[in-house]
Amino acid sequence: MAVAEIDAQRAEEFGGRMVGVIDGAMFALSISVGHRLGIYDTMSELDPATSSEIAERTGLQERYLREWLAAQLAGGVVEHDPDAGTWWLPREHTFVLTRRAGANNLGILAGAVARFGEVEDDVVRAFREGGGVSWSKLVRVQEWQPELSYEIFADVDSLLSLAPGLVDRLRAGIDVVDIGCGTGHAALRVADGYPASNVLGIDQGPNQIAAARAGAEQLRLDNAAFEVRDAADLEPGSADLVLAFDVIHDLAHPYETLRAIRDALRPGGVLLMAELALSSRPEENAGHPFAAALYTVSLFHCMTASLSEGGEGLGVAWGDDNIRAALADAGFVHVAGESLDGDPLNAYYVATFD
Repeated sequence: MAVAEIDAQRAEEFGGRMVGVIDGAMFALSISVGHRLGIYDTMSELDPATSSEIAERTGLQERYLREWLAAQLAGGVVEHDPDAGTWWLPREHTFVLTRRAGANNLGILAGAVARFGEVEDDVVRAFREGGGVSWSKLVRVQEWQPELSYEIFADVDSLLSLAPGLVDRLRAGIDVVDIGCGTGHAALRVADGYPASNVLGIDQGPNQIAAARAGAEQLRLDNAAFEVRDAADLEPGSADLVLAFDVIHDLAHPYETLRAIRDALRPGGVLLMAELALSSRPEENAGHPFAAALYTVSLFHCMTASLSEGGEGLGVAWGDDNIRAALADAGFVHVAGESLDGDPLNAYYVATFD
């Protein structure tokens, strides 16, 4: 068998790209530390400052800050005047790495690297033995998710406005169910913004539900309740609006759940669903800037958690055609696909049955 000739330039270019990937993955750990400790936020409020001055302002150890700042300089995040011994975060970078950036704060995403990495051994085992990584092993990932969800789904009014007339109905008072509510990022905002409506958040994670209940108590909301339960067990005719934000693809039984949602909705009811805007065809996702990361998230979280329960294991990229087919099979007659400014990751579906 003839040995294929090696394109040396292509090999060198690919090797360089892989070096960049590995360098970036390791550097993401440093970015996550800066985000978690609020160093970027503090530096955005300072003029050029020494590591000692930054340490004093943040209350952190100067030696650790000095090493962290060197990494940030090497990564092109901060700038440095060696003669003055000062460091600063360029103003342009604050719109990407501080909390003022909201959903554009990539520091939040950097925090995923270490947390997903914790279950690598379990994923390797699943490759060899089948099954998946259970939700109980993904607690640290679930602790990270609320901050991301809070920012992505921050503008609840814009989300709700995707369904014509829905905001007026909420103001008048309807029953809302938020499935896979997590710590209540959407449910609490709906309950707070529309006090005439009643909101029930459900999730299978006890810790998430406990946090959501604490949030409702802090906000003194008597129109919000949270329960640990399976969305497939919704009572028929119990809701006017169901929210499902980036959750259906995670479930062990997504098709059964969609049918349960359809049965739970009363006449005129609406399902407002968000799913990642990816194709079911890998070749169509190849140019997506986050596709490689999202498929890896699926390996380490979405797909594997579903498979751990003997589920469908849809993964993040079940795609628009499959989503619409699943909604039709569940009994939804009208499905409108929508997008939201400022959220390039998700596709939104407004589904009704009458």
